[in-house]
Amino acid sequence: MPTPTERQLPKTTTFSVANAAVPTHLMDRLEGQEAMAGGAAIKPLIVGDDMLLIEIRQKKGLRVPKHQHDDHESVIYLVSGRMWLWIDGREFTAGPGDSWIHPRGVPHYSEALEDCLTIEVKSPPRKTW
Repeated sequence: MPTPTERQLPKTTTFSVANAAVPTHLMDRLEGQEAMAGGAAIKPLIVGDDMLLIEIRQKKGLRVPKHQHDDHESVIYLVSGRMWLWIDGREFTAGPGDSWIHPRGVPHYSEALEDCLTIEVKSPPRKTW
């Protein structure tokens, strides 16, 4: 598992411009666990003192393993696709326009039922990939 310092990201100065040279990362690890094998791409969009905004693209069939965030919470908005979610024992099938939260310390996992695009806010900002 990365140290707290390794999980921090540099703050964005003021603006994040669409299609700017912001690197996209293929996720092969999540919260220190091997996962995903290139089935997900994450793009940090903007980093503040207390929040991180990211774009995540997941391929159909991608299963995010069961994990929890002990140092941050996440709020997610599904832009496109369909996703099956399990959060703290509750199941939900999300479609475009749906949103959910991963509270700090709560176990969760998911599966992309179609190719998915999500926008996620992490607070405080943490690098989990």
